Amino acid sequence: MEELIAKRYIKALKQGSDAQTMQNMTVVFSALAQSFKDAKFIQIIDNPNVTKEEKLEIILAAVKPAKSETIDSLVKILVEKKRLFIIPALAEAMRKDMVNTSKTYSGVVYSDSDIDAKVIEDLSSGLSKKFDSNISLEFIKDNFNGIKVDVEDLGIEINFSKTRINNQIIEHIVKAI
Repeated sequence: MEELIAKRYIKALKQGSDAQTMQNMTVVFSALAQSFKDAKFIQIIDNPNVTKEEKLEIILAAVKPAKSETIDSLVKILVEKKRLFIIPALAEAMRKDMVNTSKTYSGVVYSDSDIDAKVIEDLSSGLSKKFDSNISLEFIKDNFNGIKVDVEDLGIEINFSKTRINNQIIEHIVKAI
């Protein structure tokens, strides 16, 4: 539900803003969304004894360094409509929108054995060509028995499991007999 509301705000923001302004707003709201991970901050925002004006003052003080009337206006609307709790969803939706607009994605390669940086680069360039975008991959050593490539924002997950390949070979041999 929060994501749907956030998308409406983003749609309105995109109509009146250029790409750089959207990028700046994404950074500001991502930082603001981090505040919602703090229990004390949530306690203040959720407290019925704290007035709308005080909440507005707190949030505006946090976004003041951005010096953006658009951000200030959005914060005022969110406070007025009692929708401060959609800020984390708004930040995530903005991030996804910026990633999709710029076609720049990041992904992770998991494996239990070390993989050469050249192989990671080749995987990255191959996926970039395949999906007509810029995909950067990071290697993380994991206990996955094989290789797994995950680019979450594109919804791509490719894996080559050693056990699955072994099972397929055994199955093929059994069929041949």
